[in-house]
Amino acid sequence: MSEEINEKVINMFKRHINDLPQETEEKIKFFAGFNYVKLKRDSNGKKFVKSNLTSYAKKCHYIVSVMREVDGETCLYNYDIKSADLLKFLKAFDNDTLKGTIIEIEKYIPEDLA
Repeated sequence: MSEEINEKVINMFKRHINDLPQETEEKIKFFAGFNYVKLKRDSNGKKFVKSNLTSYAKKCHYIVSVMREVDGETCLYNYDIKSADLLKFLKAFDNDTLKGTIIEIEKYIPEDLA
């Protein structure tokens, strides 16, 4: 599901950047320095359910790849961050508690092995 939505959003941003006419009802908007697209329905045309989205978000983890220079070498650090801690992790870069360049943020859901 998320890959389809990601591709849809990426395609909308490409159309916007290239000044092509929008073929969908979703419009690119700008707020607080960022472009965004508001989605009211999922890829199947159903309205979003708050409890389902919240439950899904709690399951998500993120692998955040950070590049740092250590002893003259370029190193890549991969952090496993729970969804609830992602903002706190990003703020640590903003206030210089953590240093480096964020290279990639990849979402995954850990498998329940129990």
